[in-house]
Amino acid sequence: MKSRFKMSSMGEINFFLGLQVKQSADGIFINKSKFVDKPLKKFKLQDCQTIRTPSDVNYKIQPDPKGKSVDQTLYRSMIGSLMYLTASRPDIMYAVCQRASYQSGPKESHLIAVKCIFRYLKGKPNLGLWKSTIGGCQFLGPRLVSWQCKKQTNVSVSTAEAYYIAASAGCSQVLWLQNQLLDYGFNFLKTPIYIDNIAALFITANPVQH
Repeated sequence: MKSRFKMSSMGEINFFLGLQVKQSADGIFINKSKFVDKPLKKFKLQDCQTIRTPSDVNYKIQPDPKGKSVDQTLYRSMIGSLMYLTASRPDIMYAVCQRASYQSGPKESHLIAVKCIFRYLKGKPNLGLWKSTIGGCQFLGPRLVSWQCKKQTNVSVSTAEAYYIAASAGCSQVLWLQNQLLDYGFNFLKTPIYIDNIAALFITANPVQH
């Protein structure tokens, strides 16, 4: 393409719309670890003690009408910073949304609950999301006629499931090719599809994984 168009290679993407992007053989990992430090310094929480979870399992935030009022602007600013992080941190989504419902007239107990999320982030700043890619290629005899590789649109909870999601995408491409070839008088309705099913074999062989 360089021989036909004026262009320059910028290499692999590292940052996109505030997201840090790291590509490897395992997939694409996105996070906002560099942004975590900014709100901690802004709200003077860089030296706070860390905790293991953003909210205690049995804790339920409540209105607290008799509690001491706090600066509403400060509270909303803290919530805004946390909302920005939720794009790559679903682990704090529930806790942030709970505390965001008290932005009008927040109390000291609500502010303490918000600070707990920052204390959790300080201890786990590098968590993020893995974006898997799916790919496949189609052959007509010994010749490669089409291929695809893109970000996986579905969320899979196991390797076995990810393989079959990729297989379904490949199957759709095969069906399209079959219909195209029918227009030219070629009938290839018995098309083999090859997938990696090692994970599925492990599951069937080990009852513990059922």
